Amino acid sequence: MNFSYQDKGERAALLKGVRRVVIKIGTRLLTARDGAGKGQRVEEIIARIAELRTRGLEIILVSSGAIGTGMSVLGTPRRPRSIPELQAHAAVGQCQLMYLYETACDRHGFHCAQLLLTAADVHDRERHLNVSNCLSELLASGVLPVINENDSVSVEEIKFGDNDTLAALVATMARADLTILLTTIDGMREPAATGFGARLSVVTGVTPKLKAMAGGTDGNELSTGGMITKVRAAELVTRAGEPLWIADGRDFAILASILNGADVGTLFVPVKRARMSGSKRYLAFFSRPAGEVVVDAGAERALCEAGKSLLPSGIQAVRGTFRRGATVRVMGPGGNEIARGVTNYDAAEVERIMGRRSDEVASLIGGDAYQEVIHRDHLVLMK
Repeated sequence: MNFSYQDKGERAALLKGVRRVVIKIGTRLLTARDGAGKGQRVEEIIARIAELRTRGLEIILVSSGAIGTGMSVLGTPRRPRSIPELQAHAAVGQCQLMYLYETACDRHGFHCAQLLLTAADVHDRERHLNVSNCLSELLASGVLPVINENDSVSVEEIKFGDNDTLAALVATMARADLTILLTTIDGMREPAATGFGARLSVVTGVTPKLKAMAGGTDGNELSTGGMITKVRAAELVTRAGEPLWIADGRDFAILASILNGADVGTLFVPVKRARMSGSKRYLAFFSRPAGEVVVDAGAERALCEAGKSLLPSGIQAVRGTFRRGATVRVMGPGGNEIARGVTNYDAAEVERIMGRRSDEVASLIGGDAYQEVIHRDHLVLMK
């Protein structure tokens, strides 16, 4: 079983080295609670973040709420459905939301900065580095980055889809030691005949069964996502070698409890403790593959079990057109993606040398040659 109902020291062990934390709050957590307006809720979360900063923690906040805030400002009773309406509400709401954040931060003696991202900003290599460098500089200057999807310009091709995914990608890019997704329930629970079953305290490994347990969206008028997007976010973050925590954020005091190691919410821990390097993170989570190479069972074992480079002898087919230095998918004989890497050869050259021994490559290429089609230093496993 890949989950337990009670913490057995996992939280204390993982919190020892935590310094950089990504916190994501959803739209519903910024709406009125017990008579508290949006301004008061923003003040409450910033007050708790200020407490964490006094511990020496670096905080990055991923905040939903632009469209919901725009609905409040414009008096819109139901979440708009058309893209222009959503974009307009996001544009109106983002101004108000950032005013509330900066006002609250200023009261606690620091400032915040707005970063509005589209998927293209993190997938394009140059823009990815610019965002990463900007985040590093803001944190070094003691500024709180507040990140949201750029809903006012996003369309389907450049959308993250939900802010759970955005938070996971930001955490992976920023090499966060911990990602916290605050929601309106106390973690992931087993399905039951009526309502929810027992809370899962610690999860080691996201499986298809666990995803099925997560279910679908919550159907709320203000928010999108649901538990399934949080589980997918956990799958991404833990693959990078870092933990993710889902907890009930209706009372923002939960943040102190989390950082004190309380057995609250659901903690997803990485199966492999080694953290993925920066270059391999980009390959695994952000790169846009230009083509595919299909390998045989022997090459699959060499890559996945022995940590070897991809040699031409193990390649059976080439798909797509790509240049040297491009990112390509490595597909196993079963049709699944097993790895992703930077190729030393273009597609035509790989077709020429596939299935051949490495000592034959130079004569087939007609000059100096690499023994490997993809070196293990520039390859990341996707299984």
